[in-house]
Amino acid sequence: MSSNSQPDPSAVRYDGPWAHRDVHANGIRFHVVEAMPAANGTVFADPDTPLIVLLHGFGDFWWSWRHQLTALAERGYRTVAVDLRGYGDSDKPPRGYDGWTLAGDIAGLIRALGHTDATLVGHAEGGLVCWATAVLHPRVVRSIALVSSPHPAALKQSVLKDGRQRKTWLPNFLRYQLPRYPENLLTKDGGAEIERLMRKRAGERWSATAEFADTVARMRTAIRIPGAAHCALEYQRWAFRSQWRPDGARFMETMREPVRIPVLAMYGEQDHYVLASSVRRGQELSPNRSIVPIPGVGHYAHQENPEAVTAEIAKLLS
Repeated sequence: MSSNSQPDPSAVRYDGPWAHRDVHANGIRFHVVEAMPAANGTVFADPDTPLIVLLHGFGDFWWSWRHQLTALAERGYRTVAVDLRGYGDSDKPPRGYDGWTLAGDIAGLIRALGHTDATLVGHAEGGLVCWATAVLHPRVVRSIALVSSPHPAALKQSVLKDGRQRKTWLPNFLRYQLPRYPENLLTKDGGAEIERLMRKRAGERWSATAEFADTVARMRTAIRIPGAAHCALEYQRWAFRSQWRPDGARFMETMREPVRIPVLAMYGEQDHYVLASSVRRGQELSPNRSIVPIPGVGHYAHQENPEAVTAEIAKLLS
């Protein structure tokens, strides 16, 4: 396969101590990956086993959570990593990248998996989906854990009021609003832009490892799946366009309803993309929140120091 050919969506179905499944929820098909902790290699089917749903960030896919997928399952939890709408081997419909629909996706997915509630764990944009689901579907969310993902209202305030956060976050956000150009940017040269973004945002220690190189190669493949780059950009385009529409104003007003379930907010101490000050902002929006810095890592704390992140999630669950 040449570097510019388009991979089949099934290219992200990597083998491992997990099972790949297709689950229908909220009108579309999701590719989910479920760890297999049982000695006989079967997947948990007991609805009384606590469910954990792992949600990746921008330009990513389920592989981002490979460490937590297995480690949390070994602790006795039913653990499922998801390709979000438009990503990986999940369906890529032309619409539905607004906060309301994305929250409905996860609420529907929890029910489709046979559970009444779950703990949600999200990185970056996946964390924003966690926040939205917790507010819009509070009955299905027990708790949320976040990696480099401020509350949506807090992130907006940081971008408006904090020059450092605005400088790191706003240029790409605005660039992604252009038609066609960002799709080409993300997919040309075998997905080289994804590698550039990862190298810029990751901590120095991890970016020099073989694991980082392998992860980059997989992400470069995933973003070149037909439709994936466009769908990834639609998340950010809705976030921009909705600012001047009634649905966006209504969404942000709804999001200001305090989240009273337990919240774990983690961030990498070397994350220069989503700043610690932004993660710490908005305590009144989640009064039962713990804020935990992960030392020695950048924007991808769950991959750069998976043991530390898994340990903090385990504390939340205990």
